[in-house]
Amino acid sequence: MIIDSAIKLADSCGLDAVSLRAVAGNLKAGPMRLYGFFHSKEEILDMMVDAVYAEIILGEGVLDDWREACKHFSARLREASVQHPWFPSLLGGRPHQGPNALKYLENSLAAMQRSGDFRSIDDVLLAVRTVNAYVLGFIQSEAAERRQESATGLTKEEWRDRTHPYLLKRLATGQFPTIERVVNDARHEVIDGGFEAGLSAVLMGIEQSFTHSAAADVKRK
Repeated sequence: MIIDSAIKLADSCGLDAVSLRAVAGNLKAGPMRLYGFFHSKEEILDMMVDAVYAEIILGEGVLDDWREACKHFSARLREASVQHPWFPSLLGGRPHQGPNALKYLENSLAAMQRSGDFRSIDDVLLAVRTVNAYVLGFIQSEAAERRQESATGLTKEEWRDRTHPYLLKRLATGQFPTIERVVNDARHEVIDGGFEAGLSAVLMGIEQSFTHSAAADVKRK
């Protein structure tokens, strides 16, 4: 009940609104009662993160193909970051060790280990870390974009239209020819397509670098 109340508060008002006093107020209890369960706000935040991981792994089945498993885990993590905008800011750094966070990590590692495609557990760990680094970077970028949209009242497209004349002036100096080529010639994928395409590229790189199948392909050549 305490953590559910803290999550609802963070969802509606942001992490800065979460405090022992504020959560106690929502529960119509005195702050001192919460100090019997928590010593600091950080303890509440850790449990909030683990509660979101519980949502992510809820009803999770076993996927035989490690690539599909990575796509599934990544999509679930991204969905959670949209539902709980504060969640991405608490990821990264030291790994979370709550039971649900550990279960998420266990499922990610096991999907690769179970496949038998990887040469060693070290390669499995590096592959999982590589996927997580890509997904975390992407969802944190998305979260920052949503915060900027909320703060400025401008959508990404509106902001781009407003700043485009300034960008054109900078490009006209000739100092940024590669950026100019990106602006003029690159296909600007929608954000959903960009996530999936990037993840597929990461998974392809992992397969080529760490798996037995990649080694077999090299021998055949």
